[in-house]
Amino acid sequence: MIRAVVTGGGSAGHVVPTLPVIEALQARKWNISYIGSDSGLEEQLVAPLGVSYFGVRPGKLRRYWSFDNIVDAFRVPLSVLQAFGILGRIRPDVVFSKGGFVAFPVVVAAWLRRIPVVAHESDLSPGLANRLTLPLVASLCVNFDATRVNTTNARRVIHTGTPVRESLVAGDRERGLIASGFTGDRPILAVVGGSLGAERLNLTVRAALSVLTGVFDVLHVCGAGKIDPSYRDTAGYEQRDFVADEWGDILAAADLVVSRSGANALHELLVLRKPNLLVPLPALASRGDQIENASYAESAGFSMVVAEADLTPDVLVERVTALHRDALSWRKRLNAFEAPDSAGLIVAELEAALKRRPKR
Repeated sequence: MIRAVVTGGGSAGHVVPTLPVIEALQARKWNISYIGSDSGLEEQLVAPLGVSYFGVRPGKLRRYWSFDNIVDAFRVPLSVLQAFGILGRIRPDVVFSKGGFVAFPVVVAAWLRRIPVVAHESDLSPGLANRLTLPLVASLCVNFDATRVNTTNARRVIHTGTPVRESLVAGDRERGLIASGFTGDRPILAVVGGSLGAERLNLTVRAALSVLTGVFDVLHVCGAGKIDPSYRDTAGYEQRDFVADEWGDILAAADLVVSRSGANALHELLVLRKPNLLVPLPALASRGDQIENASYAESAGFSMVVAEADLTPDVLVERVTALHRDALSWRKRLNAFEAPDSAGLIVAELEAALKRRPKR
């Protein structure tokens, strides 16, 4: 039986795309283990798949100065030693890395043990962990065909897209209406600021509600602890702090979506052909990856974009109204987006890495 290790973490965005890959490998009767952080985030997400889980205490990779960098300067090599020991016990044939600072020590340890690694990058420009480990991996799978990679350090780069959960693709409008509490008699606007919400987006949506609810039923995913009880009885407005299993159904029911432009969220909207308005996380709060992702989608004609600094209630209403008015044109453009069989391509790359693996 082929043994594989899957790794990635630091955020849900580094874990969720691994789930379809794990399911595809399990269907091939591979034995799968997951190496994540000892914080529990990754373990909770992969637990339903019944994989063996191993935790390490990784040092966070930062692009800015922090006193925590001093502590993590010692924690990173220790986490590599941890991962080295875990890989020695599991003895996997191949490793799939989704990136994030949790994956860094696992990839380094796999390279030291001469275990081939296939990595995946969701953003238009690779994150720090993938950039650092690029010379160590057998191949890098990328979400966007326009992803910029330093090919002098990469053995192989392949465009695979990002695996999308089957529950999203199989979303059902009628179930979505039940989950949202709407009848479907009016167009539905879904607003989501990411798993943690987005304060400015939340405030802007609520400030524009009197106009938005005159046309739309608004489903607002505002983040944990961000529900405002003063709006509970507002007609045409439903708040959720977080949506998990029902998200595919809600997207199926939604006519328009306002969203951050994280790579996974954006890819899902494109796969589902949803007319969308993107409000990327500003550069001061990120490495600028969401701005790059949004710019790519806008230039390809797949998304409308507004910078958070320019977001006001009037601007939100104007952009959403225009999106709704031209929804048919947006859907036609979105139909041009070609979504590859991401999980299948990644599995094929893992199988190819096994064939190229030097004998031990």
